Amino acid sequence: MSHLDIERCLLYYEDTGSASGDSRETVVFFNGWSISSRYWKPLIELLFPRYRCVSFDQSGTGRTKVKRPLPPFTVEGFADEAEKLLEELGLLAGRRLHIVAHSMGGMVATEVCNRFPDALLSVTIVNCGIFDDELLKSFHHVLLGAMIGLSMNLKGLFRFEPFKSLFIDRAIGKPIESRFRDIFVEDFITSDNDASASVGRFTIAPLTVGRYTREAVGIRAPLLCVVGMADRTIPPEGMITLYERRKERSGWPTVLEIFEDAGHLPMLEDLPRFSAVLQRHFDSVREYRRSGS
Repeated sequence: MSHLDIERCLLYYEDTGSASGDSRETVVFFNGWSISSRYWKPLIELLFPRYRCVSFDQSGTGRTKVKRPLPPFTVEGFADEAEKLLEELGLLAGRRLHIVAHSMGGMVATEVCNRFPDALLSVTIVNCGIFDDELLKSFHHVLLGAMIGLSMNLKGLFRFEPFKSLFIDRAIGKPIESRFRDIFVEDFITSDNDASASVGRFTIAPLTVGRYTREAVGIRAPLLCVVGMADRTIPPEGMITLYERRKERSGWPTVLEIFEDAGHLPMLEDLPRFSAVLQRHFDSVREYRRSGS
């Protein structure tokens, strides 16, 4: 548990390896909207005997302390934070990164991936699909934008029932441990309002989504697309679209893994399967790289 002092913030991160001399393949986790990195812990506990694992709290969330005046909360700004951390840990030299990105973190991770393609072994994107103009203009996205603003103004209510359950249960299809229900609510309530509102807006802004669509399809590494079909926060069809678009336009291996009964948090809703899927992906990538493809 450490902090990295950079221009934007005092960035909190956790690293299961040693910053020097640890040449293992490294899994770096990118979090979703207004969530700290704590929800990755059960998965990290399964992975770290074999992999070095790095997680961090982006500006405006968790244990990271944002500096004043507030930095711009943009995809590029969050990617700059991640870049500084990867540089500090010596993870941009050589090809040993498995990027695992969830929800909004998929946008940030994609920016980082396209800055440093030679550092990548593989990429996994979880519930951060791509959408055509028609869906961006749909009632669902208009409603989502309105809900973001309303949530910022009323987020204190989510400490209490029935609002707490409404907040969590909309995201999941299968039960998760009560401690993680508490963590999600606490992270959301204590997140920086400016950061949360800015992130909420750019994740549905047509220009940002259009750029993400182009860049996700163009990631220069094997990609695993994971989708929870019971997700009621982000339409799951977007992940299927990303997979299909990649298969049409990219020569890189691309795999789709569907969790029919899980929602927005398959890494918690079905941890054993999620871990097995991820490690199978890593193994297949290793074989792909070894074959010189």
